[in-house]
Order: sequence, then structure tokens, then C-alpha cells
Amino acid sequence: MPRKSLPTRLAATAALLLAAGALSAPAASAKPSDASPGDAYVLTVSTNPTSTDYDNRTVDVTGTVTKADGTPAANIPVTVQEVVRFTTWNPWGDPIDPNYYEPRDLGTPVTDTNGKFTIPDVDIDHVSGSSLLNVQHGVQITALYDEDGDLNTPQDSHYADTTVAANAKPTSVSYRVNRKKVKAGDVLIVQGKVSLPQGAEPGSTEVFLQTYWENEYRVKTTVKDDGFFVLSVRVSREDDTFVLRTAPTDLYVAGTDQPLPITNTSLPRT
Repeated sequence: MPRKSLPTRLAATAALLLAAGALSAPAASAKPSDASPGDAYVLTVSTNPTSTDYDNRTVDVTGTVTKADGTPAANIPVTVQEVVRFTTWNPWGDPIDPNYYEPRDLGTPVTDTNGKFTIPDVDIDHVSGSSLLNVQHGVQITALYDEDGDLNTPQDSHYADTTVAANAKPTSVSYRVNRKKVKAGDVLIVQGKVSLPQGAEPGSTEVFLQTYWENEYRVKTTVKDDGFFVLSVRVSREDDTFVLRTAPTDLYVAGTDQPLPITNTSLPRT
């Protein structure tokens, strides 16, 4: 499924920061301050509280910028982002980034005379409207100060991050299939219902059906307002993995995976 990936320049910057010992994450450049390029800085970021849940979704983001000797650094612009992460589908074991990212700018606060910055009442949530299939329930808050405002010179970039645990309520999916043994050309029909926590709306919840190990999903549908769904797919000779996956639209409602007891009798003999 398509996701917002890291822009090329930012990805290169993040990779170099990673090599220097910092974690990578998407970020935007900051305007130069009155600090002299080449000065050493230490950047921190944290949240209060450190976790959120279905009924409590906001945190205060705070941080500090100090020079290497511990002196507070005033008037420093810090670019802060909230990053919702998704697990990359990679059954082949390729050496690729294990995450997709959906960053959201929270602003560029400037440090006070004590070197502190604050963004109050930040919503820890998913706001883009894209599918939540494979979403991670640990939302990253990133902070970046780039001394010259040029991300092509990452040697003067300073980065920090923290993760907010977005505790999601569990869900379940029930189903029935029209046959448990299939062969190439058969139409497999899966009917079922997604059960969500009390108060959560089932409408817009996506349901995916995987049939082959390389493809995470082959067909998908959206449940009705009562949570019921129907999926159908024509079985191919290679289909060997039958799994239902659900993806609610609320970050605080967890999706679920359900393997199906389907045997494809047309699979090549080994």
C-alpha cells in the first residue's frame, strides 16, 4: 500500500546522522539562528505523559538545547515532527528500511533563555486518512536543529527523538468460508464480522485477504456499518497462504490477523 516515504534529501541526512549515532526520521530544515556554525550542541526531546490511550490522546512536548559544556542555548529554532510509522512488508528479507513513515510538522519553537522549548497539547494520532494496515503503536516525536539550515551539510545537524506508546484497544474478527479445500479456478468466499471495542465505529474498517506469501493482500473490502464483510477471490495454482487482516481507521483500535484453514490442492508437489 502506498505510504509517504522520506524525501531523498532528508533520507540522506538521516542516514548520515544514523552513522553518527542518531536514529533516522523525517525532518524539515530550520532557519539559522545567531549561533555560530560549528558550535557543538546537545538536543533533547521528551513528552509528558510518555504514553496515550483511547481516552487520553494528547501530550506536552518539551526539550532543551545546550552547548557541549552544558550552557543553555537561547534563540535556537528546533523543528519538531510527529511520525507515525508502519512496518514495511518484506517477506523476501531484502536489505530495505523496515519502516514507512508518515510525518506531520508540529512547528518550529525557539528556545528560551534557559535553552528550553515547549509545544503543549499535541495530538498523538493518525491524521492523514491513509490505511492503518501494519501501523506501529509507537509514535515518534523528532526534534532537529540544523545550524546552517542546509540539510545537505548534515555534519552540523543535531537530532533527538522519543517514542510515545499509543495503547490501542484489541479487536477480533470472526469468519466462515465456503470451502476449506480449494483448487486453481475455484472461487473462495470469506464472510465475517469485525468486532471493535464499545464506542468504536466499525464503518471504514478495512479487511484484507492474503492468498500468496509474497503478496500481503490480494483483495480488500470495507466493512458495513454493522461490521460485516464479504470477500471473494479466484484461487490460483500458486496460492499457499490464506490470511485475513483488519485495519481500523482509529490508531487506538488495533487491527488483527487471522490465518484461514484453507488448503490449495493445486499447489505444485515438492
